[in-house]
Amino acid sequence: MPISVGPLTVRSGRVKHARRLATRSFRATEHEFLAEGPQAVREALAEPDVVVEVFASVDASERQPELVEQAADAGVDWHVVTDDVVAEVADSVTPQGLVARCRSIVRSLAELPADAGFVVVCADVRDPGNAGAVIRCADAVGADAVLLAGDSVDPLNPKAVRSSAGSLFHLPIVVHRDVAEAVGELRSRGLQIFAADGSGDLSIFDTRVDPVPPTAWIFGNEAWGLPEDVRSLADLVVAVPIFGRAESLNLATAAAVCLYATAWARQTSESPDHHVLD
Repeated sequence: MPISVGPLTVRSGRVKHARRLATRSFRATEHEFLAEGPQAVREALAEPDVVVEVFASVDASERQPELVEQAADAGVDWHVVTDDVVAEVADSVTPQGLVARCRSIVRSLAELPADAGFVVVCADVRDPGNAGAVIRCADAVGADAVLLAGDSVDPLNPKAVRSSAGSLFHLPIVVHRDVAEAVGELRSRGLQIFAADGSGDLSIFDTRVDPVPPTAWIFGNEAWGLPEDVRSLADLVVAVPIFGRAESLNLATAAAVCLYATAWARQTSESPDHHVLD
């Protein structure tokens, strides 16, 4: 059956409201954000009471009938709109035809799950693409939460949401302004604190580095890394060595190496065949 375009236009109140969610202040005031693209919309719809409504082009609606059905099952309004409406709401240069307006999923530090034993801390991470990529990596390794501290970017920034590829909806996302307070809370819960920095005390490959959870990893700003006051919060500062001629690793790549080290350590420590050698 052909899908017809509904009455919403670029001047409609719903569309104007969604467009304003591109700004951090409006997201904070409304406790809402946008998730763009089939993967993000699919993962958002899988979470109860997260999606408010979906704006979809005719083409996207016809290509993603399972998402239309998923929205209907969840009682979420699916608005079929013209391409110019999608372009008005979407943040990307080349919209994928689907944008969901969602309720905020960000938690406070007090709402960090009590059993979170593998936590990723982004300290002053400013680039939304990097933040989203770290969230995606944290999800891939089975981390229990991601904590964005200090002057980090809003994890609900449209680019951060896109870069997370839906992982934003898979694990708790916590925001706390004070880095020292955030790390202190993790330490009080019994987590050892590792910081990743190119001038670290030990290499990630050093056998003295034992990343078995409960562990929190701190990753710093893309340009200047970790300042001394943040490094001093860690039990150990760990470096990812560079054996070739590359000047450095980007944040997401370095985070992936460190987080998989902890994931591997956890897997082997929990294996029934794991034996500790004297």
